[in-house]
Amino acid sequence: MAGHNAGDPLECFSIPIVLHKDLDRDDQGNPMVGQDGKQRYRCGFKIGGGIDQDNTKSPQGYPDKGIYVTFIHENGPAARCGLQVHDKLLQVNGHDFTVVTHKKAVEYIQRKPVLNMLVYRRGVPQLPRQDGQQTQFQSFSQNSQEFIQGQ
Repeated sequence: MAGHNAGDPLECFSIPIVLHKDLDRDDQGNPMVGQDGKQRYRCGFKIGGGIDQDNTKSPQGYPDKGIYVTFIHENGPAARCGLQVHDKLLQVNGHDFTVVTHKKAVEYIQRKPVLNMLVYRRGVPQLPRQDGQQTQFQSFSQNSQEFIQGQ
């Protein structure tokens, strides 16, 4: 994954994560509304990167122009759903995040109260499911057109 160029085929294990945002509230606990009149939500994480950014100047030292999670708010929606700092966002609600500008990534993340994400995590760990079994990850190799299964 190190040094992936935007637009090049990508082969990796992806982790599906569903994040349900919290309502954004003011100091009195009242729901906040944006300039567009719609309810505002909090996702509980910050991102860095994008195809319009110079990754060589990133304080985190990311190897490519992908969108990476740079901060997780403690006890927020991102922490509760299992998102981690340094996760690379590959897709959010069907939008390809491997070739997106930083601004577009922020816009896609802000659009919906639920984020269906695919993330790349270095050294994909074994994640227990609620039934006590191990989660099985799948990867699709674009070169060989076959599925690769992981335990």
